[in-house]
Amino acid sequence: MIKYIDQAIFTRIKRRLYYLYGDQADQLTERLYYMVGRYGVGTNPPLKPEHRWTENDVFLITYADMVQSQQSTPLATLKRFATEHLKGAISTVHILPFYPWSSDDGFSVIDYREVKEDYGDWKDVENLGDEFKLMFDLVCNHCSSQSPWFRDFLIGISPASEYFVEMDPETDLSAVVRPRTSPLLTKTTTRDGDAYVWTTFSADQVDLNWKNPDLLFEFLDILMVYISHGATTVRLDACAFMWKEVGTDCLHLPQTHEIIKLMRDFCELVAPEVLIITETNVPHDENVSYFGRNDEAHMVYNFSLPPLLLHALLTNSSKYLTKWAKKLEFPDPGEGTFFNFTASHDGVGVRPLQGLLPQKEFDKLIHSVEQSGAHVSKRTLPDGSQSPYELNITYFSALSGRHDSDGTGAARFLCSQAVALAFKGVPAVYFHSLVATPNYHEGVEQTGAPRTINRRKYDEQELMDLLGDKSRKQGKVFRKYLQMLRRRTNYPAFHPDGDQKIIDAGPNLFALERTSPRKNQTVFCVFNFSDEEQTVVNPKDTELLKKAKKFYDILSGKTHSDGSRGIKLAPYQAMWLVPRVE
Repeated sequence: MIKYIDQAIFTRIKRRLYYLYGDQADQLTERLYYMVGRYGVGTNPPLKPEHRWTENDVFLITYADMVQSQQSTPLATLKRFATEHLKGAISTVHILPFYPWSSDDGFSVIDYREVKEDYGDWKDVENLGDEFKLMFDLVCNHCSSQSPWFRDFLIGISPASEYFVEMDPETDLSAVVRPRTSPLLTKTTTRDGDAYVWTTFSADQVDLNWKNPDLLFEFLDILMVYISHGATTVRLDACAFMWKEVGTDCLHLPQTHEIIKLMRDFCELVAPEVLIITETNVPHDENVSYFGRNDEAHMVYNFSLPPLLLHALLTNSSKYLTKWAKKLEFPDPGEGTFFNFTASHDGVGVRPLQGLLPQKEFDKLIHSVEQSGAHVSKRTLPDGSQSPYELNITYFSALSGRHDSDGTGAARFLCSQAVALAFKGVPAVYFHSLVATPNYHEGVEQTGAPRTINRRKYDEQELMDLLGDKSRKQGKVFRKYLQMLRRRTNYPAFHPDGDQKIIDAGPNLFALERTSPRKNQTVFCVFNFSDEEQTVVNPKDTELLKKAKKFYDILSGKTHSDGSRGIKLAPYQAMWLVPRVE
């Protein structure tokens, strides 16, 4: 039973249905009314915006089978690892697609409503949810060519016979923005003969037809399935490509935004505590459009941060990162925020660097990561040429290099993670960053897929041995990383809705101030991006160093005296400084 029904939300949904589906809106609104509450959701009162997130919120991004053992299912093993080692450091576990799939390590979904048998079952998922909040993926642009939906399409069974986008191969689709070099249309054989279906990402990932309202209701139902099993955040994968219109670039179309707004309205109706996050690996201005006017995504991936930060640390210059960060605009407190990450299962997208780095600096970044073992994935441009799209490399290897002859690789990597944890927004940590995994070249050789370089799966005992070995970098990084995460939770200045001020401290330093929402705490964060000792002395745009005689460094636990004379940082050292005014 729905207790907290909001007629204003229903009115908004009806308006969106009319925009998308015209005269069918009345019928669809009535259909929606009867479907809500089916899974026992919709009984919670609206969540106040100031309670959506706090400084304690940190997401772990992981595959269901990232840690494996013979004694338990992968999901149960993941729960054991996370409960024993990550409590107090991680608040939410983002389980990458754990449904039955046919390719792309989960992102070619066969059945959205089931757990892949190899991983466990829904009870395993719910057990993990007993210890942590959960984020699930809603893979909404495409599904597997082996799915029951596509099978029904091939033989003409309703409603899935209308779930896919057929296109005459002679149609001019040159305006369509491509994220891949593979063909946009894939030939298949149906009961009625040959057909060409839209495949944005691969032949096995067949795009869905959101012009069909039956598909919308499939996904609203799936959304309720996920919420009923404990999802508190839902990630809309590759959502920018959802709506297709011939003659356009088929990217960020108004109908796509309207669908996402409708999904947010739907969640506010049935489970107002659930957050919507959009995954759109595109230039920054396009990416932030998914905040809407505080009526669309609650969070968007901060896609420009990972490559800008990587460039800054590899070139020992914060120039372009500082310039971008100074101009960064944030949604109103409590309404939206950035999902800050440095690495993900995909790699480091470089399209979000568009307009932020000169071509010379862009080329310098590409060359540097290639020297550290990266694969550079490309996309096809409208003129038929190809351009770098994604760097396939672990973030640890990108910053530590193949040999790390100067011994500063781990410090450089931890500096990058300290920046992301201090930056305004909600931080997200990829499993392989947490445990400092180097490039998995053997995996790429086995699968032939460049992304495998950052998708290694660990035997539980093997991982425990690596992390427990005090002589290995992985264990050292893991312990220091957890220390950063746990200490961060004690400082309200890191609340996602707290203020952020970027400080110009010179080309070799990156600096910012974070202030708590109540204005009663400020943390001065400074990072040495060079391989030489640096001193920060009274940078412009802040009076903090002049006023405070002593600073406590949250990261090292040390106190620094006489801030007015400057504070020294070792190569690639990070400091989170709390002033102590005497």
